[in-house]
Amino acid sequence: MSKPLELIINGARGRMGQTLIACAAGDPDLHIFAAIDVGDDFAAAVSGADVVIDFSHHSSVEPVLARCMEKHKTLVIGTTGHTDNQVSTIRHAASQIPIVFAPNYSVGVNTLFWLTRKAAEILGPGFDLEVIEMHHRLKKDAPSGTAKRLVEILAEVRNLKYKDDARHGRQGMVGERTDAEIGVHAMRGGDVVGDHTVIYAAQGERVELTHRASSRETFARGALRAALWAHGKPAGLYDMQDVLGLK
Repeated sequence: MSKPLELIINGARGRMGQTLIACAAGDPDLHIFAAIDVGDDFAAAVSGADVVIDFSHHSSVEPVLARCMEKHKTLVIGTTGHTDNQVSTIRHAASQIPIVFAPNYSVGVNTLFWLTRKAAEILGPGFDLEVIEMHHRLKKDAPSGTAKRLVEILAEVRNLKYKDDARHGRQGMVGERTDAEIGVHAMRGGDVVGDHTVIYAAQGERVELTHRASSRETFARGALRAALWAHGKPAGLYDMQDVLGLK
């Protein structure tokens, strides 16, 4: 690049924000134009940046989108737990600016997404599907955005729907497992950065795909890679599968 990409990190004082700043500092193609958090003037800073990376909180997505659309800035959304209305707002904004919106920015996790789909296609309907995730005790949403996306991928292959066919844990006399349901289970404890396992279980055999993150740097480096990739792209809604060329 002729000059470094100018970035705004929104949510800069959080764990991911601090990791993004540290990782960007070692990359000559990147420069932190502004590190923004609660109480800072996000609107005033936007005009001077090339790309906004938002790892604040999903409740802030509407004003972030509004400012990015107003100034025609590329946006990388790293928050999770969005409502259906917020997702609709994101999709609308993507008709005007390039947006990368992914449940997880890890290269390894996005490889897991790809493998999850392929394994479900190859193994076929004779395998029961379950997803297990574990995160640190401070995580607020459950299941994780990554686990939800894994279930969505499995549902797409089976022609099912997350809303109708996901089973969030089981308790009491729930009866036998149906062929349609996809189990999803969230565990919380300690300082676990993020573990995800997809289980395909049949009579006599079981296949498991697992990704374990031991550092937030893997997510930060993926988000920075997404920012470099998305800058200059036409308006549209992209994810890490696009960034990595896995589609």
